[in-house]
Amino acid sequence: MKYCKLTLLYVPCCFIFVLLMQAWVPAATQAQEPDWYPYVLARGNDRSVIKNTHINDRPYRPLHFYGNAVRRNYYRGNPVPMPKDLIRASTVRLRRR
Repeated sequence: MKYCKLTLLYVPCCFIFVLLMQAWVPAATQAQEPDWYPYVLARGNDRSVIKNTHINDRPYRPLHFYGNAVRRNYYRGNPVPMPKDLIRASTVRLRRR
């Protein structure tokens, strides 16, 4: 049997494509994670709203290690922050109200 060079390249390329799709599809179907809260300290009405919200539904907050780890473990199955989390937490503004 004679094989074309294109056929020999086609099978590995399809295999790689399927692996990439499997890696991408679970990430697209995960539950929507909460966004980052723009302040380190919540005050006034925001504080009472956050305290009355279930810990998995609260927004991520900079320097709140326990709550953020609980939410990451709930949504991702891993409490360790990814590099994008470190970048997003460091860019949150520290403002006074």
